[in-house]
Amino acid sequence: MIDLKSFGDLSSLELGAFAPKPTTFTEGQVEAAKQLWASPDGVTKVGVWECTPGRFSADRTKSSEICHILSGSATVEGKQGGDTRSIGPGDVLVLPLGWEGEWTIHEQVRKTYVLTSRP
Repeated sequence: MIDLKSFGDLSSLELGAFAPKPTTFTEGQVEAAKQLWASPDGVTKVGVWECTPGRFSADRTKSSEICHILSGSATVEGKQGGDTRSIGPGDVLVLPLGWEGEWTIHEQVRKTYVLTSRP
């Protein structure tokens, strides 16, 4: 039988200490994350992530990501251009395997994520 997991109110979950965002273009931008679940083979990971305003690069060449925005606002733009999206609370964003681009966070963002990497 599959063990179904439920995580409750993720909008107020304590994520731990914020740390500098490694791929930022904005001085002082920080992020925090908490992994809630991982598949036994490590291919799929589920968690919550939060980041302060600023701009950073994102690389999904090794894993795809599905995000559900809980709070805040951002603009996401693909490296190739033409696929810019404004996102906010309630939005779901799919970053397919191979996607590369930038996030510009306008108002501190908290999201849930599902990462699926290549086996």
